[in-house]
Amino acid sequence: MMMNERSTPGLATLGIHGHGFKDAYGSPHVPVYDTTTFSFASTADLLDVIDGRKAGGLYTRYGLNPSILALENTLAGLEGAEQAWAFCSGMAAASALFLTHGREGIVCVGEAYGGTLELLSSQLPLLGIPTHLILDDELDRLDALLAGGAKLVFFETPTNPTLSLIDIRAIARRAHAHGALVAVDNTFASPVNQHPLALGADIVMHSATKYLGGHSDLTAGALMGAKALLQPVWSWRKNLGSMIAPATASLLARSLRTLVVRVRQHNASAQRIAEAMQRHPRVRRVFYPGLTDFPGHELARSQMAGFGGMLTIELAGDGADATRVADRLRLFALAPSLGGVESLVTQPCTTTHHDLSAAERARRGISDAMLRLSVGLEDVDDLIADLEQALA
Repeated sequence: MMMNERSTPGLATLGIHGHGFKDAYGSPHVPVYDTTTFSFASTADLLDVIDGRKAGGLYTRYGLNPSILALENTLAGLEGAEQAWAFCSGMAAASALFLTHGREGIVCVGEAYGGTLELLSSQLPLLGIPTHLILDDELDRLDALLAGGAKLVFFETPTNPTLSLIDIRAIARRAHAHGALVAVDNTFASPVNQHPLALGADIVMHSATKYLGGHSDLTAGALMGAKALLQPVWSWRKNLGSMIAPATASLLARSLRTLVVRVRQHNASAQRIAEAMQRHPRVRRVFYPGLTDFPGHELARSQMAGFGGMLTIELAGDGADATRVADRLRLFALAPSLGGVESLVTQPCTTTHHDLSAAERARRGISDAMLRLSVGLEDVDDLIADLEQALA
């Protein structure tokens, strides 16, 4: 079928062909333009690029580099956005987002990545930016904070590490009623499993290091949304020097070509493992949106197309028991991060939430007996056997 016979190509097609660039020498993919500056035949040609009348290379720190532009076109297509900006890391993307749209006040709902929480709670207030951290069971505070002047609501869904679901549609309605924007960190879900913009969010953020990259060999971030909202972000990225490198952009574009098949396999394997762990006598609880008795299962069914490759198990024991299990695993590597082809395990109290007090972790529902699993692409029966031998 010709692409013009279908109004919107599927995600797999967009991941492979979505860049919209044609290489002069016939390469099926845009090569690495490891170039800092680009020359022009005339001043008129230069001004066409500077003034945005046509796309082209100019200066790589500005993002005007074919390798970066091609990547951003693909990223925008995957999230159904008008525009995408690529960054050198997920934290660079979050920083530019907050500095652009959060200066009047930011409300962070629910759990978030540790670096994001540190930025919001410790660093942005030093710049005079009001920040408010509320848990997902404290949403009764949201309207008052928005009425008080906060103009950006930010959250992850599913959250880390409890996989809690936050209703994107509901939060968007409440925020928009106060003239505030909604930004969703879609890292855990990926565009394969969730499209926040279609659910009412204004901006989507990714740590592209995770599922978008998918091979634990690059560090990158991305923001996607309407051009009018992303245009003011451009200057922050340019002048803070947080541009993605062309070689990294090319590597990320390579990964996007297999995103759909990878994430679908992550989904299937995580579901199998969650069901196996739910039956295990030494596991107290399994946190996974695909389980029918998971508290957020119905919400996940309504706003997600798949349940993801992340799950958390809580052992019928204490933190020392969880540590022993983590140390006994053979295929699950003991490491932070997530979303790669290899399976990883981390104990949140020792990594992602290590800086929180025990009382604060308990308030957030994070016990020391928890192990967070990033389910990779190994044979799922081998992964289940590894967990069972470690739990034995």
